[in-house]
Amino acid sequence: MLKKIITLLIFTSLFQPIIFSQLKFAPKQPKLVIQIIVEQMRYDIIQRYWDRFSEKGFKRLINEGAFCKDAQYDYVITESAPGYATIATGSNPSEHGIVSDKWYLRLTESEQYCVADSKLELKSGIMNVNRYSPRQLVGSTIGDELRISNYKKSKVISVSINNYASVLTAGYLGNAAYWMDETTGNWTSSSYYLDSLPNWVQKFNQKQFVPLYLSREWNTLYPLSSYTQSLADNNSYETGFSNNQKTFPYNLGLLSANGGPSILKYTPYGNVYTTDFAVSAIINEDLGNDKYTDLITISYATNGFVTNMFGIRSIELEDTYLRLDKEIAHLLEIVDDRFGKENVIVVLTSDRGTIDNPDFYREIGMPSGKFNSEKAISVLESYLKAIYGRSNWVKHYSGRQIYLNQLLIDASKISLADVQLKTAQFMNQFSGIAHATTATILQTTNFTDGTMKKFQNGYNLVRSGDVMISLKPGWVEERNHKKIEATEQSSPYRYDSHVPLVFYGWKIIPKELLEPVMINDLAPTLGNFLNISYPSGASGKPINGLIVN
Repeated sequence: MLKKIITLLIFTSLFQPIIFSQLKFAPKQPKLVIQIIVEQMRYDIIQRYWDRFSEKGFKRLINEGAFCKDAQYDYVITESAPGYATIATGSNPSEHGIVSDKWYLRLTESEQYCVADSKLELKSGIMNVNRYSPRQLVGSTIGDELRISNYKKSKVISVSINNYASVLTAGYLGNAAYWMDETTGNWTSSSYYLDSLPNWVQKFNQKQFVPLYLSREWNTLYPLSSYTQSLADNNSYETGFSNNQKTFPYNLGLLSANGGPSILKYTPYGNVYTTDFAVSAIINEDLGNDKYTDLITISYATNGFVTNMFGIRSIELEDTYLRLDKEIAHLLEIVDDRFGKENVIVVLTSDRGTIDNPDFYREIGMPSGKFNSEKAISVLESYLKAIYGRSNWVKHYSGRQIYLNQLLIDASKISLADVQLKTAQFMNQFSGIAHATTATILQTTNFTDGTMKKFQNGYNLVRSGDVMISLKPGWVEERNHKKIEATEQSSPYRYDSHVPLVFYGWKIIPKELLEPVMINDLAPTLGNFLNISYPSGASGKPINGLIVN
């Protein structure tokens, strides 16, 4: 035993200087930065499937990279769009303005989708319906600052099945943001970025990969009995496809006959499609092939869609991650062959985590429940009418934000702060509500930690509601007539806020970091690596000790 220990120490002492020597002589600047964002990959996913991952995918990134084991989002409404905006800008929703996937506009009495742009000029062809732009984003992104630093010599491209994921990470100055058109299954963009699709994109679309993928059967990669980290394939916590199918195998041809090309995003082939297109973008846009560092963001959105449909403990999700592991291994092989590991920075993280099914929680004995927002808002309206008379005091509710009728309150000569406070106090009495706080409190009080600080980080004066609420751990929101997707559920708790964060390649030192870091530290860290300005609204700080100087 002693002999083995001595041998290991000798090997380590010999090998360690070689690693650091290689890192030290890496180029001054990386040729390419690749951001990999896996939707709804909460932190424990890595541990859960670790033994099943290959040595060349997730394990390679973590074993050969710097793994931040306590990386979190630091705000309450942890929906997907705010996560992408936080990654890109290095700031929280209070600063970048993407407070949720959509929010209420008081002037037009309508909802604003995070990347919708009704004023965007329409172009002929496939882009004629895609009115999406980053104009709702406040401040610059890390990609914008990279392009500014060298007068737009660097290239910045984003790829995702989801439009908001691609647009928010491409930012204002991105060369292109690409996403999947759900009607055709083709890759598309908007006139904000392009006058027309490049020839290579048109040729890629002409290959008709989506019908090819959807002609296949989705069965498990390995024997069904080996998926021991998941619940049974026929468990009761899954929604399943529209034909109520919840078990393997899935006939994708049959499913797409009714659901169209969009069915692809609910299968692992959505990730394959994303990788194929991202690799084509790297090659055809000649990324990383001159003295100016380029940036590509690749969002694997399929994992989020599979989570929504089958849950966080499903065999379908486990299979999706095992297949994604192979996609990442494939991507890293291309990085090795085309650039060399020392010339590329790869970042792996997620837009958010996700919650377990409350029925599962309740069955195993954990506190959980469902908060019916429609009933609660109806009772709130009656309460305010009893106090102030008249009706229509609540103008809108969505995403755990209550928008009061400020015009009516003003016309009635009532204090807005008083109505907000009474509303918050009343909401705090409902089962499942952990906290309800007011816009006035968040505007006038400086919180330094805890849940109230998370509320403050997520509050934006122009876009947030008059009252914000947070549910208790294990609780989810429901409505009377419409199912609330998992993507709309959010909280400040670790299952929603704690995600992996890994840096790999270039001068990155292989290590584990146990110190807490926030996801808004990511963009400043990249800015520090690249010696460029941080995004204009960045509130995060560079993470120390990641590279050899």
